[in-house]
Amino acid sequence: MTATWLSILPPLLAIALALLTRQVIPALLAGIWLGAWLLEGATLTGLGTSLLDTVSVYIVDALADRDHVMIVVATMMIGGLVGVIRRNGGTDGIVKLVTRWAATPRRGQLATGGLGLAIFFDDYANSLVVGNTMRPITDRLRISREKLAYIVDSTAAPVAACGLFTTWIGYQVGLVDDAVGRIGLDQSGFAVFVSSLRYAFYPVLAVVLVFAIAGSRRDFGPMVRAEQRARQSGTVLRPGSNLGSADTETELRPEERTPRRFLNALVPILALVVTTFVGLLATGSGNTVLEIMGNGDPFAALVWGSFVALLVAAVLSFGQRLLSLGQFVDAWFAGIKSVLYVVIILSAAWALSALTEKLKTAEFLAGALSEALPASLLPVILFVLAAAVAFATGTSWGTMGILTPLAVPLAWSLLQAQGAETAGGHPIIYASVATVLAGAVWGDHCSPISDTTVISSLASQCDVVDHVRTQIPYALYAGAVAVVVGLLPIGFGFPWWASFLVSIAVLLLGLRLLGRHVPDDARHAETEQAEA
Repeated sequence: MTATWLSILPPLLAIALALLTRQVIPALLAGIWLGAWLLEGATLTGLGTSLLDTVSVYIVDALADRDHVMIVVATMMIGGLVGVIRRNGGTDGIVKLVTRWAATPRRGQLATGGLGLAIFFDDYANSLVVGNTMRPITDRLRISREKLAYIVDSTAAPVAACGLFTTWIGYQVGLVDDAVGRIGLDQSGFAVFVSSLRYAFYPVLAVVLVFAIAGSRRDFGPMVRAEQRARQSGTVLRPGSNLGSADTETELRPEERTPRRFLNALVPILALVVTTFVGLLATGSGNTVLEIMGNGDPFAALVWGSFVALLVAAVLSFGQRLLSLGQFVDAWFAGIKSVLYVVIILSAAWALSALTEKLKTAEFLAGALSEALPASLLPVILFVLAAAVAFATGTSWGTMGILTPLAVPLAWSLLQAQGAETAGGHPIIYASVATVLAGAVWGDHCSPISDTTVISSLASQCDVVDHVRTQIPYALYAGAVAVVVGLLPIGFGFPWWASFLVSIAVLLLGLRLLGRHVPDDARHAETEQAEA
């Protein structure tokens, strides 16, 4: 199929319906239906067959993919693990431990962000562990679920995308190495990728903004209302929120006699992290730790980690006689039920993403927006293009896969036209690689059909659309600063380190001017005043 403007209609329909109705699943199904109908030729008879194919072909095909099945299994296993450590008192133990320091909403948000940085090696593992672990703590501190989902989401992909020991590194370096091999650059793909991190403005600014908002207690946009609601009434969820699962709190509440020991949660979580890390090394190959880890199988490693963590939780629960076998199974299943909604949305999102690939949505956007580019503006335009593609398709990895092979040769040809190309590299080359990565992360943050958006929302038990509505202003703000203060000066020769310093300063100053202070409730306000 030739890429045309019709190819953008299915994702646009899904996004529009999700934002208008606040119902993600029907919106995704509508987008899949429209995409299937367009693929079948947009005929009258095709309306019926494409409706049936929505589930019987596209969603089934999405679930038949090995990596997708791995993600589903890992998500369910981690959901079951969270149910077990909730029932055996481990989660309450962590809550008691963390709240000794995180006794205020400000400290609770900082602690959540810190944990997000600590679990840096994979965005899925980050969202699932941080969201589920910190949710009881942030609820007690009257931090809205929207704020929790924002912190979880904004310290997941941005951190994993820029790290050298992450599940992203192999994929990114592979794309860059292939693109570099087609031009006259005398550098490896890994060297180009490392050099490009100096221009990854949006991921860095997104993380800085998280801690700036948490530390200053200032918010703007719809998040202000969400935080005011949580502080004033203790209602951490918007009334009428759609979480897609029944309240399992009664099933998972520990018995009164059960001791609240934080090690019963900490040890399984550490087992999850360590096993996943070792799994990446075991499945990878290369000459250095970075290469080995980057070439590893992140999905298999995450499945192994979640399974080992569940076994560790079982040993701790049975060894201390905290749970019987029946209680363990019930808690495990209750935890799985809480993430079934994630599985349904992910399946539909994957199906829509596959359809956008067949419809060549990304190719159409790339062709429409990449004509007659001046080299100095190339990083900015590539960021906008990557953001648009990721927003429309809901996949950052897919966006990088489409645009990186186009961006590097395009930057090289533009530099050649100006006589500025050098075999030793050029800031425009590095910035072009970085901005495809950064724009993909931005679009992933803002798209309601993104898998990481869905996982962050559901791990935080926040309505997906509420999360998107409250996070978009922050992503737009950080993205605007990254473009105007970071990327534009880079295109005209401004030093990268100076652009970073100025960008961070502008980001913090703007938050001071735009943000509104959200007062704590009476009990937490007294604690803040005492500390001051």
